[in-house]
Amino acid sequence: MTTQPEALRLADWMECNDASIKVQNEAAAELRRLHENNQELLDLLKRANSGTGSHTVMWQSEARAAIAKGEGEKT
Repeated sequence: MTTQPEALRLADWMECNDASIKVQNEAAAELRRLHENNQELLDLLKRANSGTGSHTVMWQSEARAAIAKGEGEKT
């Protein structure tokens, strides 16, 4: 059993081999899953970043950087 994330396993395999249709389909499904997950995380970070109060002030700059990174902006 491997502990390597599925996306990294697929990327490694595709770099070392001519990717079969099966692996291409697996990679496409994994990329879609990761995209959906990233969107959910970005939405949560945006909502948390728009909050007020002392507990949010401490990490707002980190949240802004994570949002920018997730949206493809240079930080």
